[in-house]
Amino acid sequence: MKITVYGAGAWGTALAIAYAPDHDVVMWGRDADALALCERNRVNQALLPDRPFPAALRLEADLAKAAAHAELHLVVTPVAGLRAICEHLASTGNVMPVLWACKGFESGTGLLPHEVVADTLGETHPCGALTGPSFAAEVAAGQPTAITLAARDLAQATLWADALHRPRLRLYANDDLIGAEIGGAIKNVMAIAAGVSDGLGFGLNSRAALVTRGLAEISRLGLALGARQETFMGLAGLGDLVLTCTGDLSRNRRVGLMLAEGKPLAQILKELGHVAEGVLTTRETVARAQRHAVDMPLAQAVDDLLSGRMSAAEAVNDLLARSPKIE
Repeated sequence: MKITVYGAGAWGTALAIAYAPDHDVVMWGRDADALALCERNRVNQALLPDRPFPAALRLEADLAKAAAHAELHLVVTPVAGLRAICEHLASTGNVMPVLWACKGFESGTGLLPHEVVADTLGETHPCGALTGPSFAAEVAAGQPTAITLAARDLAQATLWADALHRPRLRLYANDDLIGAEIGGAIKNVMAIAAGVSDGLGFGLNSRAALVTRGLAEISRLGLALGARQETFMGLAGLGDLVLTCTGDLSRNRRVGLMLAEGKPLAQILKELGHVAEGVLTTRETVARAQRHAVDMPLAQAVDDLLSGRMSAAEAVNDLLARSPKIE
């Protein structure tokens, strides 16, 4: 299959490395100079320095040429870049399937990725989400990983999952696209909360409680938006949440750790050097929850912390002061 991977960050590079041995893969990046450096070194030195590119992997800085190559478009930019890619595809009349591996809500509109795709390419364009517990460094290293490919049509999701399935990158088809996207988006918010908890020196009991109640909040909003409960028990829900809340490779957890140290958000993002989707997703999560009258106290606490309305200690005290609830 001819696959174009849009996005030369860690995750885009990892997927390009994973698929290049068996497919005709072109990777596009918006920074032509950075892409040229990757081409010269045949490695993404800045993000995955220990993972040389397969010989067959090609790099392309021209968006039109990259798009023209594809039988399958795989968008691995941050959510903020999804609309621009889809608008370009729409302008060319390209009808090839679009998959995305970005997680979150579009800032400003509050749209989930599938809603951005529908807004730009139309409701009937073949599309789906690649999501689940997956750190880029481990996928690039060929470590066993299992993720979800979700689309509205299960037969289509199964077809794509079969095509992209590899021995060490197992894909499971799912037709609950909303649930898969909600799980992937809000787990980043909960990972920030988990980082704060760990950074303040709280123990494993606290983390377990946070992950469990975080899953409850994710499920409540997902169900309000039309998702299925069982999706949140799978890879796109619980699996991704546990990984991101506990794994040291999690960018969003690192944001929480540094917030617990009292560092200002601007400094944290500068030190991080990568996009942490949970920072922008938190605001949109709270806004969606309010529109649907869904109670999400953990997400609200993270929003209060990121906006500067509360310190880490104040946000924790506010949460703990809440009246007991029936589980």
